[in-house]
Amino acid sequence: MSGRLVVVGLGPGDERFLTPQAAEALAVAEVLYGYEPYLARVPECPGQTRHASDNREELGRARAALEHASSGARVAMVSGGDPGVFAMAAAVIEAIEAGPAKWRALDIEVVPGITAMLAVAAKAGAPLGHDFCAISLSDNLKPWDLVERRVRLAAEAGFVIAFYNPVSKARPWQLGTAFDLLRGVLPAGTPVMFGHAVGRVDERLAVVPLGEARSDMADMATCIIIGSAETRVVEREGMPPLVYSPRSARAAG
Repeated sequence: MSGRLVVVGLGPGDERFLTPQAAEALAVAEVLYGYEPYLARVPECPGQTRHASDNREELGRARAALEHASSGARVAMVSGGDPGVFAMAAAVIEAIEAGPAKWRALDIEVVPGITAMLAVAAKAGAPLGHDFCAISLSDNLKPWDLVERRVRLAAEAGFVIAFYNPVSKARPWQLGTAFDLLRGVLPAGTPVMFGHAVGRVDERLAVVPLGEARSDMADMATCIIIGSAETRVVEREGMPPLVYSPRSARAAG
């Protein structure tokens, strides 16, 4: 019996962000694996078993799910947002590459979801309307000096930048350092969007100029978008502003 593993993106928040394809994949799975808070967002189905694990156990979780699927089970690995953006799809494929040959023979599918930066961008307007990139500020899997280099070069190149994993209890200083780097490249008025839990009941969005951005405005439930020098804020009386990056850009230099 051939096993199957589907890596499913749940989107950024409640079930209105779950795609029909993702909902169908979850409904037909016999077994679910995932980080416990993400599994809690999936409605329970009769006869379905669940295996929750901690956030820092991605490879172990991937290996366990692959081994379960290799027994012939229909397994779904749940992931917040999009599973291919700083999430579980890469961990699953990494485990397959280093694992036994039987894992390569499995039916593997990655089901996309709405990632956090897209939800925050939609809430703000259209800040990703021109070239952009995403950078994780976590240095768990890469050195901090590489993070700094990428942040600086991205800003110098004129990219709008989305920050994932901006702060944690173990890394309270890194976001402030990143803002200082950006202030050395970008105008002080560059809009910075703090999207907290966008897509959930406690969502909130704050738009502040880079010169006023502080690390205590974010937590691990926050995705941050930093505009480029081209990004504009359209003020509206009595209504939230609209932030957008024009579709065209000036020549370098």
